[in-house]
Amino acid sequence: MRLAIAAFLALATFDAAAQIVYRDPPVLLDAVHSGALPPIAQRLPERPDVARLYPFQTIGRHGGTLRTIAGGAGDTRFAVVHGYARLVGHDMTFKLQPDIAEKIEVEGDRRFTFYLRPGHRWSDGNPFTADDFRYTWEDVFGNARLRPSGVPIEMLVDGERPIFEVLSPTVVRYTWTHPNPTFLHALAGPRPLEIFAPAHYLKQFHEKYAKPEELEKKVRNERVRNWAVLHNRRDNQYRLDNPDMPTLQPWMLATAPPADRFVFKRNPYYHRVDSEGRQLPYLDEVVMSVADGKIVPLKTGAGEADLQARYIRFDNYTFLKEAEQRSGFKVRLWRTVRGADQALVPNLNVNDPVWRGVLRDVRFRRALSLATNRHEINQVIYYGLGIEGNNTALPGSPIYSEDFRTRWARYDIRAANALLDEMGLTKRDHRGIRLLPDGRPMKIVVETAGESTEQMDILELVHDTWLDLGIKIYPKALQRDVLRNRVFAGETVMCIWFGAEFALMDSDANPRDFVVYEQQQLQWPKWGQYRETKGKSGEPVDMPEAKELQTLEQAWAGTADRDVRRGIWRRILEINADQQFTIGIVAGAMQPVVIGTTLKNLPEQGIFNWDPGAQFGMYRPDTFYFGHADVASR
Repeated sequence: MRLAIAAFLALATFDAAAQIVYRDPPVLLDAVHSGALPPIAQRLPERPDVARLYPFQTIGRHGGTLRTIAGGAGDTRFAVVHGYARLVGHDMTFKLQPDIAEKIEVEGDRRFTFYLRPGHRWSDGNPFTADDFRYTWEDVFGNARLRPSGVPIEMLVDGERPIFEVLSPTVVRYTWTHPNPTFLHALAGPRPLEIFAPAHYLKQFHEKYAKPEELEKKVRNERVRNWAVLHNRRDNQYRLDNPDMPTLQPWMLATAPPADRFVFKRNPYYHRVDSEGRQLPYLDEVVMSVADGKIVPLKTGAGEADLQARYIRFDNYTFLKEAEQRSGFKVRLWRTVRGADQALVPNLNVNDPVWRGVLRDVRFRRALSLATNRHEINQVIYYGLGIEGNNTALPGSPIYSEDFRTRWARYDIRAANALLDEMGLTKRDHRGIRLLPDGRPMKIVVETAGESTEQMDILELVHDTWLDLGIKIYPKALQRDVLRNRVFAGETVMCIWFGAEFALMDSDANPRDFVVYEQQQLQWPKWGQYRETKGKSGEPVDMPEAKELQTLEQAWAGTADRDVRRGIWRRILEINADQQFTIGIVAGAMQPVVIGTTLKNLPEQGIFNWDPGAQFGMYRPDTFYFGHADVASR
């Protein structure tokens, strides 16, 4: 996924000779005629981005409301995830391409120069310029009250901040002494690194720019502690929960939370057109109805969504397939590309000192892996369609190793019992359950996010084979946020989660999923928090193997030599396979994707992935359209 400069420059060229005549979306014509909106030529950048359609896509037409179902108000962020307007973004082959930025120049992974599109505007019509980058760098990252931790960790290389420069109203530059090969990927993520913000809007909430009496009045009206809290509440581009905040995404929020139905209307200043001059997006609106995540499959099966994958699992496939014809949709199965779609995750930072000691003994983790019958789980739960083995690279990755996928992953109860006996865990109670060193029965509560029966079904099978090991497990379903917070706090001994987000990586991909990187990694959340907060919270790494992973990550980031990086990657994957930090079960599972029968420009066989890909984002939802008038006019 390395950046090819020549490709960037070629793809950034606008063909003026094509003489494209720009076409307004019909829904905006009344506003244009009345003068409420300027003509389209004045709303677009001087050189708009011209959509590059994939082979399965066609030129579409304007109109229509796309219906989807959310599990809560926080899902407004998916208008940003799926809208996928980024300075630079991934295409369907996971290559980086320019988007909001017209052109990017990269020198040695150290100097990044961004060229903005002259005339590009925020959704409220105000210019998008270098000042939006300067404001974020100086007045947000540089303000201790707004950002006590300073610049985001993605912008630190060996603790060094970049030099930021404004070269012109449409050109900015970031320069590091050492390479920062993950910078562009962070900008292209489903939750992108935000290095710009609408300065013209946010200055009214900043003590540096606002009149003190006006700012104090806003603070009182919002009933918040101070101006910094107010600013941070208003400045949340990712959540997209503030209808007043301008955006560069294809759709902008029109409904103030709280609500049980959120409407996103087209951004009249969006920067992209199709090859015939139609301003994108094709769809006028996206409507997101809120429902309990557990009933989303039922509501989808009743025909209440035109596009749905979130809150749907493989175990919903049969029900949804049976509902296809009567509810007017098609169910497609897209491949997932995680290192493991399901993995058992021991918490190496658990508070309980006895469990912490047991979990940190590699023999215990290896024994649990050997006692997991992956073949049975694959056949029973996934009809044999999954890839059995560890949480590691998938076949098709240039750094895939069969050894890393199968090491300690064969089903061998005898070998597993021998490892536990070797640890000295030989005492058992009257029911045959092994005893911990302090005499407690070895009973593990395995916590789940409780979003489908799939994980519970897996744990039932794991329960039976681990019982042969003398370990009793108790599945416990929690809400996703509750589960994560318990793991972060060290209250959870083990959970079932997914593995590495992207497992088709090459040697230039960021190894973040396999090294101590962030709190969200549930196998070592306190170590990740320590890294994220630069030592202000969490715990420092105190296991030699995890420390080696940190050293390897630094070595990977410090070289551009692909052969060296390949060797580093292989060592990282080898340590993970040998240490069983996460116990992968099955990868490559199929994700059901429900698509209305008249919704166009989605692939028949796609990849459903969070990062890179942003799920639907890499397929450019601004090009999705309805093919029939009766649906388009809904």
